[in-house]
Amino acid sequence: MTRVVAEADGGSRGNPGPAGYGAVVFSADRSEVLAERRAALGIATNNVAEYNGLIAALTAAADVGAREVDVRMDSKLVVEQMSGRWKVKHPDMIPLQRKAAELARRFDSVTYEWIPRAKNSHADALANEAMDAAAEGVDLEPKTDTVATAPAAATTQTASPGWTGAVGEPTRLLLLRHGQTAMSVDRRYSGRGNPDLTELGRRQAHSAASVLGSRTDIDAIVASPLARAQQTAAATAGSLGLPVTTVDGLIETDFGDWEGLTFGEAKERYPEQHQAWLGNTSVAPPKGESFDAVRLRIEATRDQLLTEFAGKTVLVVTHVTPIKMLLQLALDVGPSLLYRLHLDLASLSIAEFYPDGGASVKLVNDTSHLASLA
Repeated sequence: MTRVVAEADGGSRGNPGPAGYGAVVFSADRSEVLAERRAALGIATNNVAEYNGLIAALTAAADVGAREVDVRMDSKLVVEQMSGRWKVKHPDMIPLQRKAAELARRFDSVTYEWIPRAKNSHADALANEAMDAAAEGVDLEPKTDTVATAPAAATTQTASPGWTGAVGEPTRLLLLRHGQTAMSVDRRYSGRGNPDLTELGRRQAHSAASVLGSRTDIDAIVASPLARAQQTAAATAGSLGLPVTTVDGLIETDFGDWEGLTFGEAKERYPEQHQAWLGNTSVAPPKGESFDAVRLRIEATRDQLLTEFAGKTVLVVTHVTPIKMLLQLALDVGPSLLYRLHLDLASLSIAEFYPDGGASVKLVNDTSHLASLA
């Protein structure tokens, strides 16, 4: 799938009032519906609902493997702001516009076109169903993606983006690295030590929360038991109104006697062991944990998350090594990734795992939400 047409709408009965959005993705000639999305938003404004509709449309376009998207909406404000012709001034709109822009950057091209409401009837109908649900306080039956013509009795499945052939509803893991600590300032091995976030680290956590908190698809938040991950997770949990579940398996590598040392100090004090550790994932730091042991732990933790949150989107707040391991598992690649992949503090990566064993990586080391801190 190369080019698609994505149409979106949102509305509020009262402005603000019971709100919802709808989105539909068509084939390029609009002859086939590839995906539909709709959701109630509770009490919100028209503009908030319309931006959420756009975010849902872009997410659905990515889910069906599109590379080029023609967005059509009857919201003049959203179209003009996303096209860069109007400034985004309202504080409620800024994080939503940033999120939509972040999604748009993942495609080869995205165009925006205003259309009259009469030509946006499909998305409008979905949005009205969502507003009805918001007004009545009832749950909506989920809308699923159509990826091929099938008999009516067949089960509709979501196709994996890319060329893996994986099918089914994926479990999406949003992998957020914790913010800065005093140990990371000095680039020291920081494993089972438990430093708090620095002032900058707290601001990094809140910058991530400003983007993640505008998402409507996050079902749960899990985090490493260490303070730096818990504090980073708490910022987004506050924005989303979700609890943080502690998952012990997401804890950082135990660096043993190297804890608190810089790379140079560890190399100088333990030259042979440090060199062996750099070249062999079965070698552990003195009194510490090997990367092979970490991988077994993270693999078991991944399986736990996929079982508990099957088909859902989970924010996973953890450390650099567990995130690298989860990306390594998704990519099915060797240990060289651990040494060559750089992940910034408070960066976001996304991996999806499918029920049939397939997986895909959709984002690595995104720091766009930290631009204002530079």
